[in-house]
Amino acid sequence: MNGANPGRPATVDGVLLLDKPCGITSNQALQRVKRMLRARKAGHTGSLDPAATGMLPLCFGEATKVSAFLLGADKTYRVVARLGQATDTGDRDGAVIRNTPVPYLEPQEWARILETFRGESSQVPPMYSALKKDGKRLYELARQGEVVERAPRSIVVHDVALLEAAGLRLVFRVRCSKGTYIRTLVEDIAAQAGTVAYTQHLHRESVAGFEGSAMIGLAVAEALAGDGPEPLAARLLPPDAALAGLPGVTLDDEAVGRFRQGITVQADTANHAGLVRVYGSGAGPEFLGVGEVRGEGSVAPKRVFSLR
Repeated sequence: MNGANPGRPATVDGVLLLDKPCGITSNQALQRVKRMLRARKAGHTGSLDPAATGMLPLCFGEATKVSAFLLGADKTYRVVARLGQATDTGDRDGAVIRNTPVPYLEPQEWARILETFRGESSQVPPMYSALKKDGKRLYELARQGEVVERAPRSIVVHDVALLEAAGLRLVFRVRCSKGTYIRTLVEDIAAQAGTVAYTQHLHRESVAGFEGSAMIGLAVAEALAGDGPEPLAARLLPPDAALAGLPGVTLDDEAVGRFRQGITVQADTANHAGLVRVYGSGAGPEFLGVGEVRGEGSVAPKRVFSLR
């Protein structure tokens, strides 16, 4: 973070893993931290509903260029479902629209039901979602009492594990692909058990390779920024930390300048394919951006970073 006058926007590049509290939107959380850092440019990846908590990666400055990569990343959630009741929104903020008896099932039976959702499947997005139909958000139409047809979407549940099954409470952990609606997953799980349910609490534990131990709470962020933005800025992760799942490629000095100009360069791609992280060859190699391997030994710039 470069020096800046108090209150003036500053140059801030990095990712903050916020543990979003319950009761605020993802954008409200972003704007609060943006003000703390006095950052010029900011964005978040993978919105959480106001009632949900957990990992919300906030990207500042050049790190906003990695947002698209995080949006497509797998995510892990701890889910608490309330069995026997359905709400119009699929979560605890909605109005109860149905009460259904809950059959008694042993934990191993619940585990078997959860296991049937592992793998690739189709899911119909809920009406209470931010998807658009004819230019209007679905939740806006839902609030007007409208129900429109929604095309099913392909999702992948990589892992799902039962944590607790007691009475009207079902708790499980799920790692899933982008575009997975946990509220719909909860309703589908309950339907397979012969009842209904809504999502009582949702906590996102990880995004891509980021683990929960790296998160900081909003109160901690506010305390760090109490005497200025520098202590909080020191907690930012470098932009390339969000791309740890991509292989790395190092360029020689001549290729560095050409890559920065958007020109395809020669490099040792070491049998890599697809997207790669690209670095200069100096001491403490500088992160240059994201490239795409184009044939053996050739890397084309996809996103060039200008870190200070």
